[in-house]
Amino acid sequence: MGIVYTGGTFDLFHAGHVAFLRSCKRIAGKDGRVVVSLNTDDFIAAYKGKPPIMSFDERKAVLMACRYVDSVVANVGGEDSKPAIENVLPDFIVIGDDWARKDYYAQMQFTQDWLDGNKIQLIYVPYTIGVSSTNIKARIVNNAKIGK
Repeated sequence: MGIVYTGGTFDLFHAGHVAFLRSCKRIAGKDGRVVVSLNTDDFIAAYKGKPPIMSFDERKAVLMACRYVDSVVANVGGEDSKPAIENVLPDFIVIGDDWARKDYYAQMQFTQDWLDGNKIQLIYVPYTIGVSSTNIKARIVNNAKIGK
């Protein structure tokens, strides 16, 4: 049994999100918990330069309906995820392996020493190729052009 922390925007919930959260639940174990730290609308607008398609409350409702998610918390620290992580006190932080070639530590504003000091293990899980919110938005635009 363990507590898994993961975070993100989870806009336009899709099959890749489901596969990722299923992996999180598998890591947490049968009696473990998966806690999603959900980015706020303001943070997304500042970070990505545009607001999400779905509001925080809509994204939270969809996540809470997913059987692999036990709770959703707001990412209150913005770019500094340590406050949200410290609030959850997880055993594991789980992220997609698309971050393996990026500086996830800088993105989250923590170090391996900080993880070790808090007894948190960082785990990468396979990223679902070919499906993303960006991809879905492009498909919507493309379908709208075809329908004209």
